[in-house]
Amino acid sequence: MLKTVLNWCGKRIVPLMLLAVICLMPAVGYANSAQPPALVIIMQNAPDDATVSLVTEKGVVAGSKSRTAWETYYVFYDQNIGTKGEYTLKVSGSGSEYEQKVTSEYLRGYDRVITLDFAAQTIAAGKLLSRSILLVGMRVVFTLAIESLAFFLFGFRQKRSWLVFLAMNILTQGMLNISLNDGLPLANYLMLSLILMECGVFLAETAGALLFIKEHSRLRRVTFVWVANLLSLVVGGLLITVLPV
Repeated sequence: MLKTVLNWCGKRIVPLMLLAVICLMPAVGYANSAQPPALVIIMQNAPDDATVSLVTEKGVVAGSKSRTAWETYYVFYDQNIGTKGEYTLKVSGSGSEYEQKVTSEYLRGYDRVITLDFAAQTIAAGKLLSRSILLVGMRVVFTLAIESLAFFLFGFRQKRSWLVFLAMNILTQGMLNISLNDGLPLANYLMLSLILMECGVFLAETAGALLFIKEHSRLRRVTFVWVANLLSLVVGGLLITVLPV
């Protein structure tokens, strides 16, 4: 039975890889589709007592504050955010207070994210590119280290096998983490996305292992993919909770 399944997978490499790409692409949007519009502020150089409030038609609304590692977030839930053109943020901390204008150019799209530098008193739309490169790179390296250990323990030693493994995992984990980076930087919004995209990664890596890795039996190759992706899911879920996204 298992041999039949492996033969079936081996003959359908291209459809499996296409299905994997389809699974990866819409996952973030699907996971966030049921959530109300929100304004998320990533604050840089935030003092411990920093607060951010949003002036709306309903009055001054304090942001819900949270922190992950070195980053501080302020989240606002308001159905009208982004529909009236301009808002004012009231920012305070370390004995100082100032107001920051937020125009409609910063409030485009479903997931509205703003980066606010407390010390410089400036804002930028979305997440900073340097931040994204750092965090995506860190998550890919952590995951690749875990999967490399599993690959070694499964007895893969040939140079070709390792080159295929590295290329395949850099590609799939890179796509996965770049997709996660496009979502809201809050762990509870991203766990479902991670699970959905790991399904796509599993399909892609199963196809890649069967097609390009020739070392060892098909059973061992597929078993490795199962184990490695389970570890990747666990590590990825942990990293989402302890590192910014």
